[in-house]
Amino acid sequence: MEWLEVAPLLVVLAFVSGAIDAIAGGGGLLTIPALLWAGLPPVAVLATNKAQAVFGSFAATVHFARRGMVKPLHAWRAVLATFIGAGAGALLVQYLASDLLEQLIPVLLIGFALYFGLSPRVADIDSRQRLGATAFALLIGLGVGFYDGFFGPGTGTFFAAAYVALLGYNLRRATAHAKLLNFTSNLAALLFFAAGGHVVWTLGLLMAGGQLLGGWLGAHLVLRHGARLVRPVLVAVSLVISVKLLF
Repeated sequence: MEWLEVAPLLVVLAFVSGAIDAIAGGGGLLTIPALLWAGLPPVAVLATNKAQAVFGSFAATVHFARRGMVKPLHAWRAVLATFIGAGAGALLVQYLASDLLEQLIPVLLIGFALYFGLSPRVADIDSRQRLGATAFALLIGLGVGFYDGFFGPGTGTFFAAAYVALLGYNLRRATAHAKLLNFTSNLAALLFFAAGGHVVWTLGLLMAGGQLLGGWLGAHLVLRHGARLVRPVLVAVSLVISVKLLF
């Protein structure tokens, strides 16, 4: 199928994906299958998905930063580690298949869904920090960043879960910082995919318009509704991605 024929639909899906990503992560669940359906080869799908997703995560990050929910300079360790991890993942996926991750990720996401759904710590109030900033950067920044560069779906969910469980952030702060790291991983992966010549730029930039609007809307909804919105969406996204990857 020639992607030009379905470009308007892809732009609409990018808008919805951007909003979902800003709230809970998992927007790639919509855009990656859509890009495959449009006829792009697998590596081009991952590359072009990053080219449009980076705009949505950027819009959400800027909105959160303007409201004082995230300070990028305070999170520099996690940002640096995420950039390195995502770049390594994007470089490696151009040479290897991602089947192993497809089998592992559903199990982790189901665990996250249970955690978000049942844990009393997941709320709008900060709780106890369990890990230092440097350890968090090395464990989560490198690890989840690598996953995002290599495969992708659910990255925002992983980051948000880590901020809640390990640093004790409330859901608003966790979501805001998750978008900062998600923007970092998207940008790093995009640079390496672009260097490899895999990005379909015309399509990526068309979808970027939808992502910008969706990312802004999702961030606005997070700040307005907090845990009442983010908690159920995180649970739903985790379970949907798990079912998608399992079946």
